[in-house]
Amino acid sequence: MGSLTYQTIDANIQGNTAFIQFNRPTSLNALNTVMIKELVDCLNEMTLNEAIKIVVLQGKGKAFSSGGDIKEMFQLQGEEEFFLVMDDINQLITTLYTMPKLTIAGIEGAAAGLGLSIALATDYIISDSTSKLAMNFIGIGLVPDGGGHFLLKRRMGEQKAKKFIWQGKVLTAEEALKAEIIDEIANDVNMAIEDKLRQWKTKPLEAMLQTKKIYNELQMQELIKTLELEKHAQWKMRHTKDHFEGIQAFIEKRNPKFIGE
Repeated sequence: MGSLTYQTIDANIQGNTAFIQFNRPTSLNALNTVMIKELVDCLNEMTLNEAIKIVVLQGKGKAFSSGGDIKEMFQLQGEEEFFLVMDDINQLITTLYTMPKLTIAGIEGAAAGLGLSIALATDYIISDSTSKLAMNFIGIGLVPDGGGHFLLKRRMGEQKAKKFIWQGKVLTAEEALKAEIIDEIANDVNMAIEDKLRQWKTKPLEAMLQTKKIYNELQMQELIKTLELEKHAQWKMRHTKDHFEGIQAFIEKRNPKFIGE
C-alpha cells in the first residue's frame, strides 16, 4: 500500500489497484490547469508501475467532476495560451485512454463536460443512481473537448452522439445506462467498484489488457485527429456571438438567446 502526494488529487495504491480521487470538492472537482497536469503526472506514474493492473477514478465530495474550470478558462488570453491548455487536456485523455491498465470511473453526483469525457475514456463506468451526466458545451456555444466526440461515438454511434451533443441534455443515470453511456448503476458506488474489482481479479488480466491494447491501437489515430479538430473548433467557437451570449446568460443565471452567429 502506498500514496502519492498532489495538490488537487489523492492517489493511493492497494495491491495491484490504484485509486485516484479528484480533490477540489468545493468547486465540484472542476478541472483547472493544476489538476489536469497533476492527473497526467499521476497516470504516467501508474503506467510505469508494472505491479498496478487496475486504476479507479472517483471524485471527492458531491461530484465526480463538473467539467473544466470555467472561471480559469475565462482568464485565458490569446491563441497560444489557449492551445497550451488544450494540449494538456488532450495529453490527459490520450494518457488515460492508452494506459496499459484496466480503468474504472465511479460517478457520484455530476459528471459534465470534460469531467464526462474523462469518465468516457475509462473501460468501465459505474454511476450512482442519483447522478446526472451531461455533455453540455452547447449551452455556452462551444463544442465538446477532451475527445468527447470520439468517446461518445465509440459508445453510442455517430447519430446518437450528435443528437446528444446538440441537445445538451442532462441525463439521469437510468437514461445514461439506456443510451449506453455508462455500464452500471449502483446504489452504493464504492461497493459496486469492489464487486467489479473482485470479478476482474479472478480473470487473466494480461489477456484483458492485450485486448484493450489491440482496440486502442486500432482507434488511436482517430482519437488524436479528433482532439486536434476539437482544439481548433473550440478556439473558433470562443469568438462567436453565441458563445459570448452563452457565457453572459450563464453568469446572469438565465436562458441564452442564441442567434446562430
